[in-house]
Amino acid sequence: MPRVAAKRLCSILTGVLLAGASALAQTPQERGWCEGEDAVTVDQRIDGCSAVIKAARDKGDKLAEAFNNRGVAYRLKGDYDRAIADYNQAIKLNAKFAYDKNGEYDRAFLDYDQAIKLKPSAEGYFNRGNAQLGKGHYDRAIDDYNQAIKLKADFAPAFDNRCWARAVVGILKQALADCNQALRLMPNNAATLDSRAFIFLKMTHFDAAVSDYDAALRIDPKLAFALYGRGLARLKNGDPSGEADIAAAKALQADIAEEYARYGMQETR
Repeated sequence: MPRVAAKRLCSILTGVLLAGASALAQTPQERGWCEGEDAVTVDQRIDGCSAVIKAARDKGDKLAEAFNNRGVAYRLKGDYDRAIADYNQAIKLNAKFAYDKNGEYDRAFLDYDQAIKLKPSAEGYFNRGNAQLGKGHYDRAIDDYNQAIKLKADFAPAFDNRCWARAVVGILKQALADCNQALRLMPNNAATLDSRAFIFLKMTHFDAAVSDYDAALRIDPKLAFALYGRGLARLKNGDPSGEADIAAAKALQADIAEEYARYGMQETR
């Protein structure tokens, strides 16, 4: 998730313009960015998916996937209006894709409940788990990710999101195992490194936390969650450079301290 809650989980005009647009160039690199290959940044994923969408070559499920991937990237940037617009476009093309934020979760639950009753699938359970995660129903989200992994044993995003859900509720050893598995399946993923660092922070393994936050920030230097977490880990290790990390994180996301507090980590000096 990626994250589907505040940590994790596109303009509709772009989709409307597709009908009248001529096919544009779209490179293999841009497609790779859209699909999250090679540890891309959030902005690269948006750019890649926008190029895939504007090229107007993909149809049906493939086009839906591009809208969904771009929606995920917008959500990670905190641009929920554009994220929802892209999710809605994805859902119109393929009903398996989830709604996000602004009251759409309840509708998503109904859709996924029905879809799972008709035809259980790893994607269906995963997407319902994402909606549960967005609502803060962590135990229910974990149950859905369990089902997704039973149906698809190499489902890296399900391991990633189950890692995060378990980390939030304090099931730390199992969360760490999930993040490790997600990274084996999907190496150098910034969101997973960010989640594993958070687990190490909760475990008071501060050196390991700093190392993983460093790795996440090398991939995406503007991850507020990683900057703030690294700041906390450094301060708890007696390293005053943590103050600069915390200040940088707050400049990117003013309520980052409140978000960490919701997940059980208080800022202390």
